[in-house]
Amino acid sequence: MSTIRYQANGRAFAHIARFHPELTALRRDLHAHPELGFEEVYTSARVEEALRAAGVDEIHTGIGKTGVVAVIRGQSTGSGRMIGLRADMDALPMCEDNDFAWRSAKGGLMHGCGHDGHTAMLVGAARYLAATRHFDGTAVLIFQPGEEGFAGARVMVEEGLFERFPVDSVYAMHNWPGMAPGTVGINSGPMMAAADRITIDVTGKGGHGAHAYQTVDPVVVTAHLITAIQTIVSRNVRPLDTAVVSLCAMQAGDLGAFSVVPGRATLVGTVRTFNPKVQAEVEWRLVELCSSVARGFGASAQVKFEKIYPATINTAAEALFAGDVAQALVGARNLERNMEPSMGAEDFSFMLGVKPGAYLRIGQGVKEGAYLHNSRYDFNDEILPLGAAMHAGLIEQGMPLSAGGQAMENAKVRASELQASSTV
Repeated sequence: MSTIRYQANGRAFAHIARFHPELTALRRDLHAHPELGFEEVYTSARVEEALRAAGVDEIHTGIGKTGVVAVIRGQSTGSGRMIGLRADMDALPMCEDNDFAWRSAKGGLMHGCGHDGHTAMLVGAARYLAATRHFDGTAVLIFQPGEEGFAGARVMVEEGLFERFPVDSVYAMHNWPGMAPGTVGINSGPMMAAADRITIDVTGKGGHGAHAYQTVDPVVVTAHLITAIQTIVSRNVRPLDTAVVSLCAMQAGDLGAFSVVPGRATLVGTVRTFNPKVQAEVEWRLVELCSSVARGFGASAQVKFEKIYPATINTAAEALFAGDVAQALVGARNLERNMEPSMGAEDFSFMLGVKPGAYLRIGQGVKEGAYLHNSRYDFNDEILPLGAAMHAGLIEQGMPLSAGGQAMENAKVRASELQASSTV
């Protein structure tokens, strides 16, 4: 039975709410059968099955290994427009501590980030759009594998996603436990940070702990590096900019060899930034600082800086438009248009790197402190119709049937005006 404890407006929401129980059943089935990136065989099959039942026009599989793309044409396609909607499908390599009936059936695997819900929401949008087709253009629904560290979005793009489906813009959303159900958040600019991995290898000279003067102790060098690296942000990055440098792991020596000074030590951590110039500055300072500090002790340090995911940056016009769609759905009081960016990362950034678009957050609330990537987390099925209706609204309002429907054009004009006023 459908249970919805928030207010939402519009024909799409009312329509989708009628099959809320079926979306819930799908979401819980996906939750019980989690799969890692590029291994989403069961998930992709369930998505394909649901899309065929919905009556979409085309289903394409094997893009990005286990990715699925559905095409739905509107009542008219005279506008020539094409809009993409993306949902991620993969789970996490973690154990689940929940005890409900749909908990993970696979040890060590869990949908701890809500991608099961994202997939079900986009399936719900597909079912509605295929039934009503109240738009002029083509909707492209992208079910993406491997978001959790596998860069599935990059793989899909590299395998010709947007050459095969040349969308004008692309949108995605992620559940957000820190926001209440029935709310939406967005901003015109950075939504998620770039995620980089740093590995610092320190080479000294090992020896006997009782004769440390005969060694070049990499543990001591590493201790100084840990302290010195904390100054990179505070003394090199403008206070108005944003950066995080975190050293999260250290390995040196053998715990059973209490009197042996090792010859090497390794630090591993992450850098998070929004601005490529800040990212480059942090990388340069890391290399220079580590090399100089190590050399001062007679050791050497090599820094490996791996750029994993770029920053997720919403384009202004598309963010304004998505905000308008959300406002029509949930009301101005339940929309945050200046959402605070997160220092987390998201591989939807690869799609936004080649197409205009926007990334939204949809509130789902939190139960018992079970935030994202928590072993007690579960997606809130209450918001499934809202997310599906949000997807549908982006299609219907972005490619309206009526000549008077100019939501996207109006957003572009407003974005241009805002940009012009900010440079005066």
